[in-house]
Amino acid sequence: MRQQLEMAVQTVQRLDASTADVVIIGRVGQDLSQYRQRYSHLAFAYRDGVHWYVVHKLNECGTAVSSIYEQGMGQFFMDSPFLLEAYVSVPQPEVQHALRAAIDRAQATRMHEPHYNMLAYPWATRYQQSNQWVNETLARALESQIETREQAQAWLRAKGYTPDTLNLGPLTRLGGRMFKANIAFDDHPNALRFSDRIETTTADSVFAFLQKSGIEASHFVIRGASAPAVAD
Repeated sequence: MRQQLEMAVQTVQRLDASTADVVIIGRVGQDLSQYRQRYSHLAFAYRDGVHWYVVHKLNECGTAVSSIYEQGMGQFFMDSPFLLEAYVSVPQPEVQHALRAAIDRAQATRMHEPHYNMLAYPWATRYQQSNQWVNETLARALESQIETREQAQAWLRAKGYTPDTLNLGPLTRLGGRMFKANIAFDDHPNALRFSDRIETTTADSVFAFLQKSGIEASHFVIRGASAPAVAD
């Protein structure tokens, strides 16, 4: 717990030094190395005076339901993370301004679908996972005409967002569907699903999109005491 709180303090210090007001932050909540992924969970973080707050979508205790939460930075790192490491993407100033309005309490749920699926298909609307909500909220912030999730997904396609493909074996896929309420595959195209290729919105794919599209102005990595050295 002490290391987690120290990580939160270290993150706030780095955010203060960045002079940013809104960022997109990712944490290593789960070990996804077998899928060649580093970061598992995305959130928006914004500055309100001298304090930083995190806005993100969380699954409720392994159920098929989710909600949007606003928390302090300390809570963001208290969710039993696999590693105390964070990637911070600092958007262009005009993007920060647009995002600040989009994650306001009155607007943050506009792109939210409460039916949660950890492996939701990025181009469907039956379910939604946490990183997908961040991506679709970003789209709505940057295109004022977007009112629906379908429109947000179309914008992301047009701008070149590419989801990652996870290669899941049939037993893994079957076990996940049978024993976990927050995992489903029935929104994926059959051609992908039955070949065990699962496309989903990963934190790594969103960070790649932010860089490629020019939405990101800069980024930095913060590592706590438990994180091994890895090239940025």
